[in-house]
Amino acid sequence: MEAAGRAGFVARGVIYVLVGLLALRIAFSGGDGKQADRGGAVAEIAEKPFGTVLLWVLGAAVAGMALWRLSEALFGGAGPDEHKPGKRAMAAGRALFYAFVAYSVLSFAAGDSGSGGGSSDQQSQDITAKALGWPGGQWTVGIGGAVVAGAGLWIAVRAILRKYHKHLKLSEMSHRVRRAVDITGVFGGAARGSVFAAAGAFAVAAAVEHEPDKSKGMDDTLRSFADTPVGPWLLVLIALGLVAFGLFSWLNARYRKV
Repeated sequence: MEAAGRAGFVARGVIYVLVGLLALRIAFSGGDGKQADRGGAVAEIAEKPFGTVLLWVLGAAVAGMALWRLSEALFGGAGPDEHKPGKRAMAAGRALFYAFVAYSVLSFAAGDSGSGGGSSDQQSQDITAKALGWPGGQWTVGIGGAVVAGAGLWIAVRAILRKYHKHLKLSEMSHRVRRAVDITGVFGGAARGSVFAAAGAFAVAAAVEHEPDKSKGMDDTLRSFADTPVGPWLLVLIALGLVAFGLFSWLNARYRKV
């Protein structure tokens, strides 16, 4: 389980670094048709030499993360409070999420280009449109969006407060490594949380206006940062933050208590 968890952090880092780099490309050149989301990252890997092999490795590593999170849900994680029911329930939710990511990446590697490489924007709009058609659908979408926005703020605040310290082997770090952990952890976590918060806000807007097209996946959410009064520079900042979160994930692969 330790090896699976550490491999999962490496894989998560790869995805976030690629998404951040794709977002930087969008900020400076429009992206050349690339998606700044998980699908875009998967497609980017697939275009490289031995891309399919790399995708199989990446998918297996993400599956390792799912298994590790499942073990936390079943037996509790490292740390004095990780056996509490709330913590184990969150671990179960993360296990389901990473299982879905692993499935989508492995499906893409197996030849299903509409799976891991699908547009997060179209998927978000399709799901929103379907949900809005349910009885009480506006409330469902609105509450769901508010939960995602709240989770994004929670992620950002916890990163700024450096709550991740309790999960890391700080005593094994040199001063330079610890500084790198805090720079990438705070900056990366705040950027990641901002993206989730913005995506949740767009879902709430879609519910209020009953327009599924108002809902945005990660790609369109990132592009929306370029439509602010400061132009593409906010998107550049967020993109660099996502790259930083990828680097933070790689540091977790070495120093995380698992």
